[in-house]
Amino acid sequence: MGKLLAIDGLNIVRRVYEASPEPDSADKADIALRHALSSFRKLLNAHGPTHVLAAFDHGGPTWRHALYPRYREQRAPMPSFLRDALPGFHAKLAGEGLHVLVLPDVEADDVIGTGVLRWLAEGRGEAIVASTDKDLHGLIAHGALVWDHFKGEWHDDAWVRKKFGVAPELLADLLALMGDVTDGVPGVSKVGMKTAAKLLNAYGNLDAVMAGAGILKTPVGERLRAEREVLYLSRQLVQLKTDVRLGVTWNMLAFETF
Repeated sequence: MGKLLAIDGLNIVRRVYEASPEPDSADKADIALRHALSSFRKLLNAHGPTHVLAAFDHGGPTWRHALYPRYREQRAPMPSFLRDALPGFHAKLAGEGLHVLVLPDVEADDVIGTGVLRWLAEGRGEAIVASTDKDLHGLIAHGALVWDHFKGEWHDDAWVRKKFGVAPELLADLLALMGDVTDGVPGVSKVGMKTAAKLLNAYGNLDAVMAGAGILKTPVGERLRAEREVLYLSRQLVQLKTDVRLGVTWNMLAFETF
């Protein structure tokens, strides 16, 4: 059986870059990318994958922006020095034997979600996602495991339940209810993680929560009814797109350890 390692490229690069307190500069970008390359090598050596899907955000508007123009409007843009250095970094990854995927109109999360679900559906073996992105933890419900490279720990079903209070299959519903300030996902006003988890565990899923909202004689019930459209918009924004045309074959993503 095979082993797919899906790497959220910018998740590693940005965290390494931002860990340095130095002001933005070409030197800072160069140093960060050298450390990021080392992180990629450690991931490959530690997990010994047969296939690697290394995904990076393309940059610019995506289908989520078309759906909601304010998506990620508060997020700071990538430092220009780092952005300009990325093509060279991608070339170095190619030199390591990786096929880097950078697709327009979608996010790296969508690319990873599509690849991982396809791999698992075809019964090709285990799938590991190297990322700290909470949205990708929903893939655990389908049999994937998430590896936090920075903490050196596995995230599985039990981890998600302890961290978020719901099962992995309900994670997108939870994020839709509580919103995500980082990505500009509105959610329902004054609904935090604990309230969202309580609702989902009581009713079963988002649709069931909304079906019961009509009889909830509470401020939360009132907000759910008043913000129904915003809630379902939020659900679309946090849901991974899993039908991306990747433009690669498994043979193209095959990886040999030298």
